[in-house]
Amino acid sequence: MRKAKSRVTLVKTENRQQGVRDSIRALAINPVKGKNVLIKPNFNTADPVPGSTHNDTLAALAEELWKMGAKSISLGERSYPLTHEVMEQKGILPILEELDVRVVNFDELKERDWVEFRPAKSHWVNGFRIARPILETDCLISTCCLKTHQFGGVFTMSLKLHVGVVPTSRHGYEYMRQLHSSPHQRKMIAEINEPFRPQIIVLDGIEAFVDGGPATGKRTRGEVFLAANDRVAIDAVGVAILKLLGSNESIMKPKIFEQEQIARAVELGLGAAAPSEIELIPAEGKSQEYRDQVVGILKKG
Repeated sequence: MRKAKSRVTLVKTENRQQGVRDSIRALAINPVKGKNVLIKPNFNTADPVPGSTHNDTLAALAEELWKMGAKSISLGERSYPLTHEVMEQKGILPILEELDVRVVNFDELKERDWVEFRPAKSHWVNGFRIARPILETDCLISTCCLKTHQFGGVFTMSLKLHVGVVPTSRHGYEYMRQLHSSPHQRKMIAEINEPFRPQIIVLDGIEAFVDGGPATGKRTRGEVFLAANDRVAIDAVGVAILKLLGSNESIMKPKIFEQEQIARAVELGLGAAAPSEIELIPAEGKSQEYRDQVVGILKKG
């Protein structure tokens, strides 16, 4: 039986509301209707996009999910500084309140709500823990940025986004110290993603870091939005776009599916295993030329 390709939609745009709307609608799926939805944003810090999710992207995403028939919408996050402080600095709390989006601050979770996993053949010494709301939501929607990562991750998109569902030392765990000191960091990032699956991932690439990151870096205009339900596929397309924009050696030299985050995620069965298993779909005619450029890079690896 022939394996279905992972669909990634692409919108060439400078407008975040259009990017969110058109990329999701082009996927032609609705896992949201009648569901309690949890959004996982990129709020590791409050740094301006692509250091963190743009408020306009998050607002547009919530509005689109309501239109798709969500029963309820919450936002769940654990930031590097105190999570509430990051949200206050970003000015997102009144926006979420107006949009009827409930905040689930992972800093406030009880110990029992950090669920332990000890996967076989993991590069984590004693496994890791995942925030219970991520595991138990009816529908997980993740939204990430387009950027490189100077502290060992190489790039930070949908797979790396989910490091924010693992507790920090202020919760009583040393997982982040272990992650950032390990030579297997990129494989460990992929392994965090094994216990759960987002139903939709939206990537805001209007602005990108092509070097540095994740909080600050060399900034350029990507003018693109992506959506998918496959973390490997959307990250592979994202790396191809970084190559198109001109990035650092850690992005430009390796083949896309030889990047350790992606290779380990493929081993775990988390998504597309090769460029031939990805279908990159332009959301409308204006996106076709950009899509064709990205496909050319993706096929070369």
